[in-house]
Amino acid sequence: MQYIDLRSDTVTVPTDEMREAMYKAEVGDDVYGEDPTVRKLEEMAAEMLGKEAALLVTSGTQGNQVSVMTHTHPGEEIIVEENCHIITYEVGGIGYLSGVQTKALKSNKGVLNPEDVEKAIRPKDIHYPVTSLICLENTHNRAGGTVTPIEIMKEIYEIAKNHNIPVHLDGARIFNAATYLKVDVREIAKYADSVMFCLSKGLCAPIGSVVVGTKDFIEKARKYRKMLGGGMRQAGFIAAAGIVALEKMTKRLQEDHDNARFLAEGLKDIPGINLDLETVQTNIVMTDISGTGMTGKELSLKLKEHGILINGGNDFAVRFVTHYYISKKDIEKTLDAIEKIVRQF
Repeated sequence: MQYIDLRSDTVTVPTDEMREAMYKAEVGDDVYGEDPTVRKLEEMAAEMLGKEAALLVTSGTQGNQVSVMTHTHPGEEIIVEENCHIITYEVGGIGYLSGVQTKALKSNKGVLNPEDVEKAIRPKDIHYPVTSLICLENTHNRAGGTVTPIEIMKEIYEIAKNHNIPVHLDGARIFNAATYLKVDVREIAKYADSVMFCLSKGLCAPIGSVVVGTKDFIEKARKYRKMLGGGMRQAGFIAAAGIVALEKMTKRLQEDHDNARFLAEGLKDIPGINLDLETVQTNIVMTDISGTGMTGKELSLKLKEHGILINGGNDFAVRFVTHYYISKKDIEKTLDAIEKIVRQF
């Protein structure tokens, strides 16, 4: 069966153009710095985000972990948002790999308050760990793909500079944020010292993420990447798809956002389904289906019978994610199926 897959934008497969580019890619040993396609991707990524250098990594998690390792020393503390990807979905890596602890702050729909960030910075005291890094996430996954405004990014960055603390941005979906804000992605990236972004989500590449920063930062990060087993060899096959992703797929994300909005507005009209339309800013729709009497798992099983895939657990939270392979017609079919299921339950 051909499924309508709304579980995540990680389910995207490479486009025909990417497959062709991968087939024809010129490659070499990247650990020796000899893969021309990897070098081209890294140079392109650094240029697009306004940084000096870039590093291809295997995943967003590896990119974030390498970045924290590069910025910090064991025994220090980093400031994060309480539901950010780095502490929620990365297997406790920052504690195990970097040896740092977290100061987790509450946010407003994924957006941190600059005043809270400044208050969380540790003063000099023999009893306290050193605050060595501030991590932001834009867009924010668990908040529903919400976007931190540039003004807030700038204010937090200026606070960080006043305290000589670097800022790392988990920008897994930074191009979605730029699309929503209608700005060049550089306008977001300039308020972070390092940025990680994914090629393998809404940009459709099969593998890979990129970390950007200063030349010194990337040189150090490259060694940590090797330590974590990320020193790939003929990685140009992967990089070739990433180049197409940056050239082509970054320019079409508004379509995914429009489909997510269309889905959200339709879901809001179905009895028993609650959602906050203010959080539907990019390609993620978070819902509460408790009013239907079903759990997320029950709805997911029933939708699968209709050829539609979603992730649902034993609670009432359900997430839908639009991407390149989801059309408006798919959304219409999904809404019809959910309405029928809710009516019959």
